[in-house]
Amino acid sequence: MTVFRTALYIRLSREDGDREESYSVENQRKFLLAYLERQEDMELQGIYVDDGYTGTDFCRPGFQDMLARIRKGEADCVAVKDLSRFGRDYIETGRYLEREFPRMGVRFVAVADGIDSSRQAYDMLLPIKNIFNEQYARDISRKIRATVRMKQEAGEFIGAFACYGYRKAPGDKNRLAVDEYAAGIVRRIYAMYLGGMGKRAIAAVLNGEGVPCPSRYKELGGEKYRNPRGGLWWTYSTIHGILRNEMYTGTMVQGKKRQVMRRRQQAASREQWVTVPGTHEPIISRDCWERVQELSAGRQQAGAKKREGHIFSGLIKCGDCGSAMVKNSWKRAKGERSQVFYCGTYKRLGKDFCTSHAVSFEAVREAVLGELQRLLGGTGEWRRQIGQWTQARKEENSPEARRAEEGVKRMKAFKKRCYEDYREGLLSREEYLTYREDYEEKERLYAMELEAFREEKETAEKDPWLWQLLETGTVELLDRESLVEMVQEILVYEGGRIRICYRFQSEKN
Repeated sequence: MTVFRTALYIRLSREDGDREESYSVENQRKFLLAYLERQEDMELQGIYVDDGYTGTDFCRPGFQDMLARIRKGEADCVAVKDLSRFGRDYIETGRYLEREFPRMGVRFVAVADGIDSSRQAYDMLLPIKNIFNEQYARDISRKIRATVRMKQEAGEFIGAFACYGYRKAPGDKNRLAVDEYAAGIVRRIYAMYLGGMGKRAIAAVLNGEGVPCPSRYKELGGEKYRNPRGGLWWTYSTIHGILRNEMYTGTMVQGKKRQVMRRRQQAASREQWVTVPGTHEPIISRDCWERVQELSAGRQQAGAKKREGHIFSGLIKCGDCGSAMVKNSWKRAKGERSQVFYCGTYKRLGKDFCTSHAVSFEAVREAVLGELQRLLGGTGEWRRQIGQWTQARKEENSPEARRAEEGVKRMKAFKKRCYEDYREGLLSREEYLTYREDYEEKERLYAMELEAFREEKETAEKDPWLWQLLETGTVELLDRESLVEMVQEILVYEGGRIRICYRFQSEKN
């Protein structure tokens, strides 16, 4: 008797409308283990759980881990409570059950649905069950979106965390109440800005006084909030966001992002936002908020005229903290323009976080030119290194490029299978066109990625400026294109020491 090494797969997602009581992870685990004890030809290989993952796609960590074990030959049977636990995407579910698992010699069991691929072929109801599961998920998704929209239009707060300055009202999570401490900081920020202080200067004052930034304040208050950027201090962007937030006028603004099933969250246009005035107590008056918007717009226009790009942009960094260096420019007495770089951390947060690392534009330019002249003395060695570097880039097939290439192939295959299902009457014309449009859009995005990688490869084959540099043996002028092609980064240390890291430099150098 053949004994199958069985992987038990468990999935739960309230977004799919799962009934938590009957479909809880623990109940599924007990159900499957009890079933396994009654089977003489099955033994437990492992239990794989995806708690909180929708069944409308298969990019779930537990499922992918199970697949990896199957491909390594560690398991040859998959058991689930019912078909909806496996997945709710009709096309992908059918692909695994009818093609992938048979090809890998994997037995599939959906206990509650009476499906066991080792005892009989999949019955005629299987495709119908798959379609039902997906349509059920679609229906739940539509209902959730409609309910959320209705709550938003009624002025109810539906976010996980209240914005800085407010908290969820006790006993009513859909209503906002003023957090007096944070609201005081918000009022102070608006007052400082109207008083003429810039956003970076305001951030520096608050950091100097030890005022917790919004994300840190939430954590200190016991909320399970994590800033994805890991911010610990007040920054320009934090102050900017507070000064632009209309919520402080007592107006509820929601729906800034849209979520559609199987697709990533996308930013909605301002016309699609849901704005309901007078839903909560204002922290800032409408007149004050509008004056700040006008003042901010005027400063941005003035700043745009003053800002000038420079050839070292994105390349020059602080050698100690790694922050990008920022440029200050002013006119001297004789009308000449002086340009000096400073550490970005120092400029934003002050001397308690890093030192100035001040260095003039001319000093950096002369250092780069001087270094190139010095390196040209060893032209033969550099020619060999550059040749190796360009050849490596030419032959390199990065994981991102392979992923894009596989993505194009996979979307083409999905479109073909979708058409076959349509021809066989398993999909209506409307369903077929919907799926095809979805797959074509994903194929287009993958193709654009792949084309970008191919263009980069073609550039690597040529590297005209580097070879011209080595052939002439001289360099007198620097330009942006040449620097980006050749230099990886320019590190500036306190005291004026400059270190240049080249893209084609060997590791031992």
